[in-house]
Amino acid sequence: MNNTFEQLSTNEVAQLQKNFLDWYFMHARNLPWRENTDPYRIWISEIMLQQTRVDTVIDYFHRFMQTFPTIKDLAHADDEKLLKVWEGLGYYSRARNLKVAANQIMDEYDGKFPQTPTEISKLKGIGPYTTGAISSIAFHLPEPAIDGNVMRVVSRLFLIKEDIAKASSRKVFDQAVRKIIPERYPGEFNQAFMDLGSSICTPTSPKCNECPLSPFCLSMQEGLQEQFPVKSKKAKPKDQYFVAFALENLQGAYLLEKRSEGRLLKDMLHFPIVEIQQEDYQKLLKNFSENRVDLFPSLMQPTLFDAESLVAESQMAYDIVPLSQIIQPLYAKGKLPFYQTKISWYPAHLGEITHIFTHLKWHILLFQGKLLESVEKDDFYTREQMKELPLPKMQHKLLNKMHKLNKDF
Repeated sequence: MNNTFEQLSTNEVAQLQKNFLDWYFMHARNLPWRENTDPYRIWISEIMLQQTRVDTVIDYFHRFMQTFPTIKDLAHADDEKLLKVWEGLGYYSRARNLKVAANQIMDEYDGKFPQTPTEISKLKGIGPYTTGAISSIAFHLPEPAIDGNVMRVVSRLFLIKEDIAKASSRKVFDQAVRKIIPERYPGEFNQAFMDLGSSICTPTSPKCNECPLSPFCLSMQEGLQEQFPVKSKKAKPKDQYFVAFALENLQGAYLLEKRSEGRLLKDMLHFPIVEIQQEDYQKLLKNFSENRVDLFPSLMQPTLFDAESLVAESQMAYDIVPLSQIIQPLYAKGKLPFYQTKISWYPAHLGEITHIFTHLKWHILLFQGKLLESVEKDDFYTREQMKELPLPKMQHKLLNKMHKLNKDF
């Protein structure tokens, strides 16, 4: 373990702190959650900023605070309204955890935000970084807030070679920041790291001549800035393959289902989707392009399929894989909604979308069909109604795909 930071003298630490804070007070970004040190505002902003760019978060933060101005409002939030306000930020478990934590605060702390790192860290969805950020900014405690920006700056500053992709490396960065974080203005010091990492000590081409920490930066002195931080490559997201079904009822509304399997998109509404094998997916995708619809309008004429009889498509001459290849097995397994109901299917898919999660990449082909008889089910929504629902980004991509090919949708 490289502990060069331990070699800093008291005077050097004091000068580093002064340089850094002077720079911050002159160059600090004007961000809405920095208007005061209300722990609730800081908490909401830090959760939103996870995996999300600052410029994206600003509008979301304003809307969230207008809708849920207090911890009590958040604790009593309607789930659908909460997810709608969060819509587009992704990682929806963050929003759900906020509500759980708000109820913890109401029940265990009489509605007042806890003020010690130990208590803060016990709130749902709050890890070491967020604990440090809230503790230092809201309660002026000298607690490190270690994120990617901080690890990049500190690794360059002290030539720390620990792999920042490994959770075990956090300990040495915590020790390094505790060595230099001041008792006075610890929140500003942590925020200075955030601003420096986003504007000057960037992943590539750092602006060392503008950096207030350059007199202390060992990597700059040795010309090794771009060799730090040390970070092993992330594993490539695993590919998964799906077909999605836009099923329209007699009233012109579309079926949405609530996902209950796994953690991804849990309890979110979207078109019914079914996972299939990559080989089957590639067969469906083969030799199809969206302009084929314009070249051969008959491809978009509906063909009737039902559980008892599957009509072979005449469009096979155009190299379109027969829709029955995907529909029939789903009928047989009972995986397709209304598999005992007559549905008029367009014989070609509407195209492909992809959606990337942290460790997964979803490939989705969209099919469209119309129910030919009434069904007793409440989970149908018009396009106007969908605008009021909290929908995941994946569903918006599917809706945009439909709109592109169906101008009247």
